[in-house]
Amino acid sequence: LNGNEKCGQMSKGSVVLAYSGGLDTSCILLWLKEQGYEVIAYLANIGQDEDFDAARKKAETLGAKKVFIEDLRSEFVQEFIWPAVQANAVYEDRYLLGTSIARPCIARRQVQIAQREGAQYVSHGATGKGNDQVRFELTCYALYPQILAPWRIPEFYNRFRGRTDLMEYAEKHGIPVPVTPKAPWSMDANLMHIRNAVCQNHAPPDLYQMTKNPEDSPNEPDLLEIHFTRGVPVKVTHVKEGTCKETPLEIFCYLNEIGGKHGVGRIDIVENRFIGMKSRGIYETPGGTILLHAHLDIETFTMDREVRKIKQSLGIKFSELIYNGFWYSPECEFVRHCIDKSQENVEGRVQLSVFKGQVYILGRESPKSLYNEELVSMDVQGDYDPCDASGFIRINAVRLREHNRLQGAAQKKL
Repeated sequence: LNGNEKCGQMSKGSVVLAYSGGLDTSCILLWLKEQGYEVIAYLANIGQDEDFDAARKKAETLGAKKVFIEDLRSEFVQEFIWPAVQANAVYEDRYLLGTSIARPCIARRQVQIAQREGAQYVSHGATGKGNDQVRFELTCYALYPQILAPWRIPEFYNRFRGRTDLMEYAEKHGIPVPVTPKAPWSMDANLMHIRNAVCQNHAPPDLYQMTKNPEDSPNEPDLLEIHFTRGVPVKVTHVKEGTCKETPLEIFCYLNEIGGKHGVGRIDIVENRFIGMKSRGIYETPGGTILLHAHLDIETFTMDREVRKIKQSLGIKFSELIYNGFWYSPECEFVRHCIDKSQENVEGRVQLSVFKGQVYILGRESPKSLYNEELVSMDVQGDYDPCDASGFIRINAVRLREHNRLQGAAQKKL
Protein backbone atom coordinates (compact mmCIF):
# COMPACT_ATOMS: atom_id res chain seq x y z
CA LEU A 1 0.00 0.00 0.00
CA ASN A 2 1.16 3.54 -0.68
CA GLY A 3 0.92 6.34 1.86
CA ASN A 4 -2.43 7.59 0.58
CA GLU A 5 -4.08 4.17 0.80
CA LYS A 6 -2.68 3.56 4.29
CA CYS A 7 -4.46 6.65 5.62
CA GLY A 8 -7.69 5.74 3.85
CA GLN A 9 -7.33 8.19 0.96
CA MET A 10 -7.50 6.74 -2.53
CA SER A 11 -4.77 7.91 -4.87
CA LYS A 12 -5.87 10.37 -7.53
CA GLY A 13 -3.14 9.07 -9.81
CA SER A 14 0.47 9.98 -10.45
CA VAL A 15 1.81 13.30 -11.67
CA VAL A 16 5.19 14.25 -13.13
CA LEU A 17 6.15 17.59 -11.58
CA ALA A 18 8.68 19.89 -13.23
CA TYR A 19 10.73 20.38 -10.08
CA SER A 20 13.45 22.94 -9.43
CA GLY A 21 14.15 22.33 -5.75
CA GLY A 22 13.17 25.89 -4.89
CA LEU A 23 10.49 27.10 -2.52
CA ASP A 24 7.52 27.00 -4.93
CA THR A 25 7.98 23.55 -6.41
CA SER A 26 9.01 22.04 -3.06
CA CYS A 27 5.75 23.28 -1.54
CA ILE A 28 3.82 22.15 -4.62
CA LEU A 29 5.31 18.67 -4.36
CA LEU A 30 4.10 18.32 -0.78
CA TRP A 31 0.73 19.95 -1.55
CA LEU A 32 0.09 17.54 -4.43
CA LYS A 33 0.76 14.65 -2.08
CA GLU A 34 -1.70 16.17 0.41
CA GLN A 35 -4.29 16.22 -2.39
CA GLY A 36 -3.82 12.50 -2.95
CA TYR A 37 -1.42 12.37 -5.91
CA GLU A 38 1.71 10.27 -6.24
CA VAL A 39 4.43 12.67 -7.33
CA ILE A 40 7.31 11.94 -9.70
CA ALA A 41 9.83 14.78 -9.51
CA TYR A 42 11.62 15.75 -12.71
CA LEU A 43 14.54 18.17 -12.88
CA ALA A 44 16.10 19.13 -16.21
CA ASN A 45 19.77 20.04 -16.44
CA ILE A 46 19.91 22.68 -19.17
CA GLY A 47 23.10 24.32 -17.95
CA GLN A 48 21.94 26.12 -14.80
CA ASP A 49 24.17 26.31 -11.72
CA GLU A 50 22.44 23.74 -9.55
CA ASP A 51 23.34 21.18 -6.89
CA PHE A 52 21.48 18.31 -8.52
CA ASP A 53 22.37 15.75 -5.84
CA ALA A 54 20.96 18.02 -3.14
CA ALA A 55 17.81 18.58 -5.20
CA ARG A 56 17.35 14.82 -5.59
CA LYS A 57 17.72 14.19 -1.86
CA LYS A 58 15.31 17.01 -1.07
CA ALA A 59 12.64 15.63 -3.41
CA GLU A 60 13.04 12.16 -1.94
CA THR A 61 12.76 13.58 1.59
CA LEU A 62 9.54 15.35 0.61
CA GLY A 63 8.08 12.04 -0.52
CA ALA A 64 8.57 11.94 -4.28
CA LYS A 65 7.79 8.46 -5.60
CA LYS A 66 10.65 8.76 -8.09
CA VAL A 67 13.13 11.47 -9.04
CA PHE A 68 14.44 11.95 -12.57
CA ILE A 69 17.35 14.31 -13.24
CA GLU A 70 17.89 14.58 -16.98
CA ASP A 71 20.94 16.10 -18.70
CA LEU A 72 19.41 17.90 -21.68
CA ARG A 73 22.27 20.27 -22.47
CA SER A 74 23.38 18.75 -25.77
CA GLU A 75 19.87 18.40 -27.19
CA PHE A 76 19.03 21.89 -25.93
CA VAL A 77 21.87 23.29 -28.04
CA GLN A 78 21.39 21.15 -31.15
CA GLU A 79 17.60 20.96 -31.37
CA PHE A 80 16.53 24.31 -29.95
CA ILE A 81 19.37 26.87 -29.81
CA TRP A 82 20.75 26.06 -33.27
CA PRO A 83 17.38 26.61 -35.05
CA ALA A 84 17.15 29.95 -33.22
CA VAL A 85 20.64 30.86 -34.48
CA GLN A 86 19.64 29.94 -38.05
CA ALA A 87 16.57 32.18 -37.73
CA ASN A 88 18.40 35.12 -36.07
CA ALA A 89 15.56 34.78 -33.57
CA VAL A 90 15.10 37.97 -31.56
CA TYR A 91 11.83 38.94 -29.86
CA GLU A 92 10.88 42.62 -30.07
CA ASP A 93 14.26 43.48 -31.59
CA ARG A 94 16.32 42.72 -28.45
CA TYR A 95 15.48 39.55 -26.52
CA LEU A 96 17.29 36.37 -27.68
CA LEU A 97 14.65 34.07 -26.16
CA GLY A 98 16.81 32.12 -23.70
CA THR A 99 13.95 31.28 -21.32
CA SER A 100 11.35 30.87 -24.05
CA ILE A 101 13.33 28.36 -26.08
CA ALA A 102 14.21 26.23 -23.06
CA ARG A 103 10.59 25.51 -22.13
CA PRO A 104 9.67 23.17 -25.01
CA CYS A 105 12.94 21.30 -24.42
CA ILE A 106 12.10 20.80 -20.73
CA ALA A 107 8.43 20.01 -21.30
CA ARG A 108 9.14 17.48 -24.05
CA ARG A 109 11.22 15.32 -21.71
CA GLN A 110 8.63 15.74 -18.96
CA VAL A 111 6.00 14.29 -21.28
CA GLN A 112 8.32 11.44 -22.29
CA ILE A 113 8.78 10.53 -18.62
CA ALA A 114 5.03 10.72 -17.99
CA GLN A 115 4.36 8.39 -20.91
CA ARG A 116 7.07 5.96 -19.84
CA GLU A 117 5.93 5.92 -16.20
CA GLY A 118 2.23 5.76 -17.03
CA ALA A 119 1.51 9.01 -15.16
CA GLN A 120 -1.94 10.53 -15.56
CA TYR A 121 -0.81 14.15 -15.22
CA VAL A 122 2.06 16.58 -15.67
CA SER A 123 2.46 19.66 -13.49
CA HIS A 124 4.61 22.77 -13.10
CA GLY A 125 5.24 25.66 -10.72
CA ALA A 126 4.70 28.55 -13.15
CA THR A 127 2.53 31.36 -11.84
CA GLY A 128 -0.78 32.50 -13.30
CA LYS A 129 0.56 35.84 -14.57
CA GLY A 130 3.59 34.83 -16.59
CA ASN A 131 4.50 33.41 -19.98
CA ASP A 132 5.90 30.11 -18.71
CA GLN A 133 2.53 28.63 -17.83
CA VAL A 134 1.54 29.11 -21.48
CA ARG A 135 4.79 27.70 -22.85
CA PHE A 136 4.78 24.62 -20.64
CA GLU A 137 1.13 23.85 -21.17
CA LEU A 138 0.93 24.45 -24.91
CA THR A 139 3.83 22.03 -25.30
CA CYS A 140 2.23 19.51 -22.96
CA TYR A 141 -1.21 19.80 -24.55
CA ALA A 142 0.37 19.23 -27.96
CA LEU A 143 1.97 16.02 -26.67
CA TYR A 144 -0.05 14.96 -23.59
CA PRO A 145 -3.62 15.62 -22.44
CA GLN A 146 -3.73 16.10 -18.63
CA ILE A 147 -2.14 19.08 -16.81
CA LEU A 148 -2.25 20.29 -13.21
CA ALA A 149 -1.35 23.96 -12.72
CA PRO A 150 -1.45 24.62 -8.93
CA TRP A 151 -1.09 28.40 -9.22
CA ARG A 152 -4.43 28.41 -11.08
CA ILE A 153 -6.23 26.01 -8.73
CA PRO A 154 -8.32 28.02 -6.20
CA GLU A 155 -7.55 25.61 -3.34
CA PHE A 156 -3.86 26.35 -3.88
CA TYR A 157 -3.72 30.08 -4.65
CA ASN A 158 -6.28 30.96 -1.94
CA ARG A 159 -4.11 29.12 0.55
CA PHE A 160 -0.80 30.51 -0.68
CA ARG A 161 -1.24 34.19 -1.47
CA GLY A 162 2.45 34.96 -1.57
CA ARG A 163 5.95 34.07 -0.49
CA THR A 164 5.15 34.53 3.21
CA ASP A 165 2.46 31.83 3.09
CA LEU A 166 4.83 29.48 1.27
CA MET A 167 7.59 30.11 3.80
CA GLU A 168 5.20 29.39 6.69
CA TYR A 169 4.02 26.18 5.02
CA ALA A 170 7.61 25.11 4.40
CA GLU A 171 8.59 25.78 8.01
CA LYS A 172 5.55 23.90 9.32
CA HIS A 173 6.34 20.82 7.22
CA GLY A 174 10.11 20.88 7.61
CA ILE A 175 10.85 21.84 4.01
CA PRO A 176 14.42 23.19 3.98
CA VAL A 177 14.51 26.64 2.39
CA PRO A 178 16.91 29.56 2.88
CA VAL A 179 15.91 32.04 5.57
CA THR A 180 16.09 34.81 2.98
CA PRO A 181 16.12 34.48 -0.80
CA LYS A 182 19.47 34.63 -2.56
CA ALA A 183 18.44 37.88 -4.18
CA PRO A 184 15.37 40.14 -4.02
CA TRP A 185 14.47 39.33 -7.61
CA SER A 186 13.39 36.23 -9.50
CA MET A 187 15.93 34.52 -11.72
CA ASP A 188 15.88 31.99 -14.54
CA ALA A 189 19.16 30.48 -15.69
CA ASN A 190 20.18 28.03 -18.37
CA LEU A 191 22.97 27.39 -20.84
CA MET A 192 21.81 30.16 -23.14
CA HIS A 193 21.23 32.97 -20.68
CA ILE A 194 20.30 34.30 -17.27
CA ARG A 195 17.16 36.37 -16.82
CA ASN A 196 16.52 38.52 -13.78
CA ALA A 197 13.15 40.14 -13.12
CA VAL A 198 13.75 43.31 -11.10
CA CYS A 199 11.78 46.38 -10.09
CA GLN A 200 14.56 48.82 -9.23
CA ASN A 201 15.34 51.69 -11.57
CA HIS A 202 18.92 50.52 -11.99
CA ALA A 203 20.18 46.95 -11.78
CA PRO A 204 22.49 46.38 -8.80
CA PRO A 205 26.09 45.44 -9.73
CA ASP A 206 25.84 42.02 -8.07
CA LEU A 207 22.91 40.99 -10.27
CA TYR A 208 25.05 39.89 -13.23
CA GLN A 209 26.45 36.37 -13.04
CA MET A 210 27.32 35.23 -16.58
CA THR A 211 29.06 38.41 -17.70
CA LYS A 212 31.75 40.65 -16.32
CA ASN A 213 31.23 44.41 -16.24
CA PRO A 214 32.63 45.62 -19.60
CA GLU A 215 34.56 48.30 -17.72
CA ASP A 216 36.41 45.58 -15.81
CA SER A 217 36.92 43.25 -18.76
CA PRO A 218 40.37 42.57 -20.31
CA ASN A 219 42.14 45.33 -22.20
CA GLU A 220 43.02 42.94 -25.02
CA PRO A 221 40.37 41.52 -27.36
CA ASP A 222 39.82 37.85 -28.09
CA LEU A 223 39.88 37.05 -31.80
CA LEU A 224 37.64 34.18 -32.88
CA GLU A 225 36.92 32.39 -36.12
CA ILE A 226 33.51 30.73 -36.36
CA HIS A 227 32.80 28.18 -39.10
CA PHE A 228 29.23 27.66 -40.30
CA THR A 229 27.57 24.88 -42.29
CA ARG A 230 23.89 25.32 -43.23
CA GLY A 231 23.77 28.29 -40.88
CA VAL A 232 24.91 26.25 -37.87
CA PRO A 233 28.27 26.78 -36.13
CA VAL A 234 30.43 23.67 -36.54
CA LYS A 235 33.77 24.93 -35.24
CA VAL A 236 35.13 27.83 -33.20
CA THR A 237 38.83 28.65 -33.14
CA HIS A 238 40.68 31.16 -30.96
CA VAL A 239 42.98 32.80 -33.50
CA LYS A 240 45.84 33.63 -31.12
CA GLU A 241 45.65 30.68 -28.72
CA GLY A 242 44.78 28.02 -31.28
CA THR A 243 42.01 26.66 -29.05
CA CYS A 244 39.42 24.78 -31.11
CA LYS A 245 35.91 23.59 -30.18
CA GLU A 246 33.85 21.40 -32.49
CA THR A 247 30.93 19.76 -30.65
CA PRO A 248 27.74 21.84 -30.29
CA LEU A 249 27.87 21.88 -26.49
CA GLU A 250 31.58 22.75 -26.40
CA ILE A 251 31.10 25.51 -28.98
CA PHE A 252 28.30 27.18 -27.09
CA CYS A 253 29.96 26.87 -23.67
CA TYR A 254 33.19 28.33 -25.06
CA LEU A 255 31.39 31.29 -26.64
CA ASN A 256 29.65 31.88 -23.30
CA GLU A 257 33.04 31.89 -21.63
CA ILE A 258 34.60 34.38 -24.07
CA GLY A 259 31.51 36.58 -24.22
CA GLY A 260 31.11 36.57 -20.45
CA LYS A 261 34.75 37.52 -19.98
CA HIS A 262 34.19 40.67 -22.06
CA GLY A 263 30.70 41.57 -20.78
CA VAL A 264 28.91 40.79 -24.05
CA GLY A 265 25.15 40.27 -24.23
CA ARG A 266 23.72 42.43 -21.43
CA ILE A 267 20.33 44.02 -22.04
CA ASP A 268 17.76 45.72 -19.80
CA ILE A 269 14.32 45.75 -21.42
CA VAL A 270 10.58 46.01 -20.89
CA GLU A 271 8.85 43.38 -23.00
CA ASN A 272 5.27 42.48 -23.88
CA ARG A 273 4.15 39.22 -22.34
CA PHE A 274 1.84 37.06 -24.42
CA ILE A 275 -0.75 37.18 -21.64
CA GLY A 276 -1.12 40.96 -22.16
CA MET A 277 1.01 42.76 -19.57
CA LYS A 278 4.46 44.27 -19.74
CA SER A 279 7.38 43.02 -17.67
CA ARG A 280 10.92 44.16 -17.09
CA GLY A 281 13.80 41.78 -17.55
CA ILE A 282 17.57 42.02 -17.42
CA TYR A 283 19.25 39.43 -19.59
CA GLU A 284 22.75 38.07 -20.08
CA THR A 285 23.23 36.11 -23.30
CA PRO A 286 26.97 36.18 -24.10
CA GLY A 287 27.38 33.22 -26.46
CA GLY A 288 24.07 33.80 -28.20
CA THR A 289 24.95 37.43 -28.89
CA ILE A 290 28.28 36.49 -30.48
CA LEU A 291 26.54 33.94 -32.70
CA LEU A 292 23.84 36.42 -33.72
CA HIS A 293 26.46 38.85 -35.03
CA ALA A 294 28.46 36.14 -36.79
CA HIS A 295 25.48 34.42 -38.36
CA LEU A 296 23.98 37.66 -39.63
CA ASP A 297 27.28 38.39 -41.35
CA ILE A 298 27.80 35.04 -43.09
CA GLU A 299 24.11 34.90 -44.04
CA THR A 300 24.15 38.29 -45.78
CA PHE A 301 27.34 37.23 -47.56
CA THR A 302 25.87 34.03 -49.00
CA MET A 303 22.09 34.51 -49.31
CA ASP A 304 20.13 35.99 -52.20
CA ARG A 305 18.65 39.40 -51.38
CA GLU A 306 15.01 38.52 -52.02
CA VAL A 307 15.25 35.18 -50.20
CA ARG A 308 16.74 37.01 -47.24
CA LYS A 309 13.83 39.47 -47.13
CA ILE A 310 11.36 36.62 -46.88
CA LYS A 311 13.55 34.79 -44.38
CA GLN A 312 13.76 37.92 -42.19
CA SER A 313 9.98 38.04 -41.93
CA LEU A 314 9.92 34.33 -41.10
CA GLY A 315 12.51 34.95 -38.38
CA ILE A 316 10.25 37.54 -36.75
CA LYS A 317 7.31 35.13 -36.90
CA PHE A 318 9.45 32.31 -35.53
CA SER A 319 10.55 34.51 -32.60
CA GLU A 320 6.95 35.33 -31.72
CA LEU A 321 5.97 31.66 -31.91
CA ILE A 322 8.81 30.67 -29.57
CA TYR A 323 8.04 33.47 -27.12
CA ASN A 324 4.33 32.63 -27.04
CA GLY A 325 4.88 28.90 -26.55
CA PHE A 326 3.96 27.53 -29.98
CA TRP A 327 7.10 25.46 -30.69
CA TYR A 328 4.99 22.33 -31.15
CA SER A 329 2.47 23.82 -33.56
CA PRO A 330 1.93 23.16 -37.27
CA GLU A 331 2.79 26.76 -38.16
CA CYS A 332 6.06 26.68 -36.21
CA GLU A 333 7.04 23.38 -37.81
CA PHE A 334 6.38 24.92 -41.22
CA VAL A 335 8.38 28.07 -40.43
CA ARG A 336 11.31 26.03 -39.06
CA HIS A 337 11.33 23.96 -42.24
CA CYS A 338 11.39 27.11 -44.42
CA ILE A 339 14.18 28.69 -42.38
CA ASP A 340 16.23 25.50 -42.53
CA LYS A 341 15.77 25.43 -46.32
CA SER A 342 17.04 29.03 -46.52
CA GLN A 343 20.29 28.00 -44.83
CA GLU A 344 21.49 25.55 -47.51
CA ASN A 345 24.20 27.93 -48.77
CA VAL A 346 24.98 29.70 -45.47
CA GLU A 347 28.46 28.27 -45.25
CA GLY A 348 31.86 29.72 -44.48
CA ARG A 349 33.82 31.33 -41.69
CA VAL A 350 33.60 34.65 -39.90
CA GLN A 351 36.44 36.31 -38.02
CA LEU A 352 35.46 38.59 -35.18
CA SER A 353 36.79 40.43 -32.17
CA VAL A 354 35.16 40.28 -28.74
CA PHE A 355 36.10 43.29 -26.63
CA LYS A 356 34.63 45.45 -23.85
CA GLY A 357 31.00 44.41 -24.26
CA GLN A 358 31.04 44.47 -28.07
CA VAL A 359 31.38 42.09 -31.00
CA TYR A 360 33.27 43.46 -34.01
CA ILE A 361 33.16 41.62 -37.35
CA LEU A 362 36.61 41.58 -38.99
CA GLY A 363 36.05 39.55 -42.13
CA ARG A 364 34.46 36.53 -43.74
CA GLU A 365 35.13 33.82 -46.34
CA SER A 366 32.79 31.39 -48.08
CA PRO A 367 32.93 28.96 -51.01
CA LYS A 368 29.31 30.01 -51.67
CA SER A 369 29.81 33.76 -51.52
CA LEU A 370 27.57 35.93 -53.69
CA TYR A 371 30.00 38.83 -53.38
CA ASN A 372 31.66 39.54 -56.77
CA GLU A 373 34.58 41.90 -56.23
CA GLU A 374 35.04 42.56 -59.93
CA LEU A 375 31.34 43.34 -60.42
CA VAL A 376 31.27 46.01 -57.70
CA SER A 377 34.73 47.45 -58.41
CA MET A 378 34.98 51.10 -59.50
CA ASP A 379 38.13 50.25 -61.44
CA VAL A 380 36.87 47.28 -63.46
CA GLN A 381 33.69 47.53 -65.51
CA GLY A 382 33.13 43.76 -65.69
CA ASP A 383 29.89 42.36 -67.03
CA TYR A 384 27.91 45.51 -66.35
CA ASP A 385 26.91 48.41 -68.56
CA PRO A 386 26.46 51.66 -66.58
CA CYS A 387 24.04 52.94 -69.26
CA ASP A 388 21.55 50.30 -68.11
CA ALA A 389 21.19 52.21 -64.85
CA SER A 390 19.54 55.11 -66.68
CA GLY A 391 16.55 53.03 -67.71
CA PHE A 392 16.44 51.33 -64.31
CA ILE A 393 16.24 54.72 -62.59
CA ARG A 394 13.64 56.11 -65.01
CA ILE A 395 11.37 53.08 -64.57
CA ASN A 396 11.55 53.39 -60.80
CA ALA A 397 10.84 57.11 -61.08
CA VAL A 398 7.53 56.62 -62.93
CA ARG A 399 5.65 55.96 -59.70
CA LEU A 400 7.27 58.92 -57.95
CA ARG A 401 6.51 61.31 -60.79
CA GLU A 402 2.88 60.18 -60.90
CA HIS A 403 2.55 60.62 -57.15
CA ASN A 404 3.98 64.14 -57.41
CA ARG A 405 1.64 64.99 -60.35
CA LEU A 406 -1.38 63.83 -58.35
CA GLN A 407 -0.31 65.82 -55.28
CA GLY A 408 0.21 68.92 -57.43
CA ALA A 409 -3.24 68.57 -58.98
CA ALA A 410 -4.81 68.25 -55.55
CA GLN A 411 -3.04 71.40 -54.33
CA LYS A 412 -4.32 73.38 -57.32
CA LYS A 413 -7.90 72.37 -56.50
CA LEU A 414 -7.43 73.79 -53.02
